[in-house]
Amino acid sequence: MEINWKNKIKAVILDMDGVLWRVNEPIGNLPEIFEKMRSAGLKVLLATNNSTRTPEQYQDKLTQFGVSVSLEQIITAGMATSFLLEKRYPPNGKVYILGSDALKLTLQQAGFVYAEQDVFAVVVGLTRIINYEMFSRGALLINAGADFIGTNPDVALPAPEGLLPGTGALLAFIEAATGKKPLLAGKPYPTMMEMALKRLEVSPQEVLVIGDRLTTDIAFGQNAGCATGLVLSGVTTLSEAENWKPEIDLIDKDLESLLDQL
Repeated sequence: MEINWKNKIKAVILDMDGVLWRVNEPIGNLPEIFEKMRSAGLKVLLATNNSTRTPEQYQDKLTQFGVSVSLEQIITAGMATSFLLEKRYPPNGKVYILGSDALKLTLQQAGFVYAEQDVFAVVVGLTRIINYEMFSRGALLINAGADFIGTNPDVALPAPEGLLPGTGALLAFIEAATGKKPLLAGKPYPTMMEMALKRLEVSPQEVLVIGDRLTTDIAFGQNAGCATGLVLSGVTTLSEAENWKPEIDLIDKDLESLLDQL
């Protein structure tokens, strides 16, 4: 697919970890990269499958790297989950949450009430503080009729010491116990894209989705009919990228180099 940078693409949706930074190290000159996108007249939205941080925390992290963005430019998997719940359930509904404090806060701000019985949904996101009793309660509630909702499907997440269990691993535990599959909110599923396009006020054909993961970022864009760009600064190798179908529109070593292609 040939992309006309100025006349066709009006917005970019960027993943963060592996695209903008690795842990706490920026990838490239981020202030210069964001200025390049601003000068090109592009709308920029940041979308992550991480539900363990609030938009305010991401905003603070970008500020530390010299980049200023508004909260409206940030969407987390927790926010996508909240958006999904708002479309399906009445306000002030009760949910059981297996997830981080950030996820609980996000759902609370949307009007949902944490409860351990008589809930309409069990929501599962990444958390490092979990035990058998919490898993058991979630499974029992789902078996009793509560809906099973997951923030995102990522089975593993990279860390300095190696790959650690991700949200998908927690979901698999409950799926095995209940025989039920979760409804997912994050990439590559459509809820987060619906939320992003609503904020950007553009069509999918006017968006370039840039990320470092094939099964989440690239599939996310392709499923919606967006152009896609893969950076090799995260978890995907060039060989894996070249073998991916459908073909990725742009591949480069990092975000700065990818933008230079345009």
